[in-house]
Amino acid sequence: MYISFNNKPSPDEAAEPSDNGGTDLAAESGVKRPRGLRTVSSTVITLGIVSMLTDISSESVSAILPLYITGVLGLSTIAFGVIDGLYQGVSAFVRIAAGYASDRSDQPKWIAFIGYGLSAIARVGLLFTTGFGALTAVITADRIGKGIRTAPRDSLITATSSPESLGASFGVHRTLDNIGAAIGPLLAFFILLLIPDGYETIFAASLAFAIIGVAILGFFVPNTRRVDAAAVPRAPRKKFAWGIVLRGPMRRVLAGAGILGLLTIGDGFVYLVLQSRSDFAAQWFPLLYVGTNVVFLACAIPMGRLADRVGRARVFVFGHVGLLAAYVVAALPLSDIASTLLCLVFLGAFYAATDGVLAALAAQLTTPETRGTGIAAAQTVVAVSRLVAASGFGLLWFTLGREQSMYIVAGLLVVAIIAVAILFRPFLSSTRSLTT
Repeated sequence: MYISFNNKPSPDEAAEPSDNGGTDLAAESGVKRPRGLRTVSSTVITLGIVSMLTDISSESVSAILPLYITGVLGLSTIAFGVIDGLYQGVSAFVRIAAGYASDRSDQPKWIAFIGYGLSAIARVGLLFTTGFGALTAVITADRIGKGIRTAPRDSLITATSSPESLGASFGVHRTLDNIGAAIGPLLAFFILLLIPDGYETIFAASLAFAIIGVAILGFFVPNTRRVDAAAVPRAPRKKFAWGIVLRGPMRRVLAGAGILGLLTIGDGFVYLVLQSRSDFAAQWFPLLYVGTNVVFLACAIPMGRLADRVGRARVFVFGHVGLLAAYVVAALPLSDIASTLLCLVFLGAFYAATDGVLAALAAQLTTPETRGTGIAAAQTVVAVSRLVAASGFGLLWFTLGREQSMYIVAGLLVVAIIAVAILFRPFLSSTRSLTT
């Protein structure tokens, strides 16, 4: 079933594979389906609501995590770098396995359900952790859950979207996702405003939202599969085509995503830099996450549509210019409100241009049978590289100081953007081959 934003009748979902590994949902209906924002799958909407609730849960915690670790627990920036690295990258250890399991079992919903459920269970642990070791274990469990759920969920989005509007579908999902990412820090801020030491209250609220999200996924999201099992006889299982995931165009995508991920240090460090020299950022620290996510929310759908139109690889690469600008603004000796807000705008634009766009790019370069694994491979490379980036930057900050470290990372990012643009030259020179 499709939800039509212009109230026109829309075609029924179909499951005919297209040449590029997508799904032509209107092919069998004979109806010319509206493009862009006017029509999105109801599954995309429901998954967006699940992600919204889950992000309220996770972002309410991550918004206070830097202060909780360095302030309440009294740990160093090195310890924060390790925990933030785990938060960014520990999911990498299960992403490909989860994507592979989703593809081989053809049960993407239930693989995703396991991941969402594990993250919800980890929220219980937050209510009882007081030290570095226990907090590390809880964060690890939560991020493993994220690693399990992400690729099967994105595979569901791809399976219920048409190829020509895949970027827009991911944009719609990421928009709903980031509504939750904006609400979560707001929730944390108001809880701390009413209860100055109300970290346990935040953790309890986080658990409640996670449970609701898991329930909606279980009861309301259909287990969309590549083919109708009732209509198509079971065929002998073919050998999994790893070459599609690890060679050809995907190899360039994985390499480029990894290079750029090594220079993505994580929002927490950027916010700590802002907080250290700006009274505004220090006073409103949890709301810095809100600012970034509001910009992400505003830009996700336009960036998805732009990627569909001019090329997903192109938008992904040049979206990192926004990250570079955020680093530069954070490192400059400015302490006014405008510089802080400008930094948040650049960060939000960066995420809007890269998050869903990378998943859409990986989906279109793989087949329906390898889609989940392909998406997971790209996300794994990003997660591992960001784990290294966060851990390394924590050590760099401890050794050289915050501003010098930011300048070094910004300079390296300039080189990385140029290098990946050269690596992606076959993609950048032909928008049609990668957008249809």
